[in-house]
Amino acid sequence: MAISNELTTTPSGSARERLLEAAEALIYAGGIHATGVDAIVKQSGTARKSFYTHFESKDALVAAALERRDERWMNWFIEGTLRHGKRPHARLLGMFDVLREWFASDVFHGCAFLNAAGEIASPDDPIRVVAREHKERLLAFVRAQCDEFVASVGVDARRADRLSRQLLILIDGAIGVALVSGESDAALDARAAAEHVLDAYHPHARSPSGGQPSTARDRNRS
Repeated sequence: MAISNELTTTPSGSARERLLEAAEALIYAGGIHATGVDAIVKQSGTARKSFYTHFESKDALVAAALERRDERWMNWFIEGTLRHGKRPHARLLGMFDVLREWFASDVFHGCAFLNAAGEIASPDDPIRVVAREHKERLLAFVRAQCDEFVASVGVDARRADRLSRQLLILIDGAIGVALVSGESDAALDARAAAEHVLDAYHPHARSPSGGQPSTARDRNRS
C-alpha cells in the first residue's frame, strides 16, 4: 500500500493537525509558492484564526508539514523495505520494489523534499533544513542495511559508506525519472543498476570485462 496523500474531505483531529494535513497534501500536489494560506485553511476546515494561533508564518507551517511527511514517509519506506526478507541483499533490492509501488500510485508527485528544496534558494532556510535532514535520515537507513550487507559478504566494513551513497543516488534518480517520465518502471531500472553494484561487492565478483578482477599481484606479473 503506497503512502497516502489524498486530500481528505472530512478532516479530523486537532486544528493544528488538520492544518498540517491540509498543508502537506496541497503543497505536495501543487508546490509551496502556488499554495496559499487561504487554500490550506479552507481545506483544513479550520478558522483562519487557528492558523495564526499555531503557526507564526506560512513558512513555519510548511516546515512543520514537511517534518510530518518525513516521519510518515520514512515509516512507510522502512516498513515496506523490511518486509522483503531477512537477508540484507534482498532488503536493499526491495527498496526499489517499494518505490515502484509508490510510483504507480495516483498520489505520486515526486520527492516532496527535493521539490521543496527546489523552491527555496537559501540552504539555511528552515524548509531546506528539513529537506536535508530527511535525506540524512534516508541515508542512515540505507547505510544500516549496507552495514549488514558488507558484513554478510565479508568485505571491509568501511565500504558500506560509499555503497549507501551510491544507492541513495539510485533512489533519488529513480524518483526524478519517474516524476518526469510518468513511468513506474524507472524503479526497475534503478533496481537492476543496484544489483550490479551489489554484485561488485562480492569477493569473487567478475570485472566489467567478464574476467576475474585484477589484483596487485596480477598487475605485477604483466
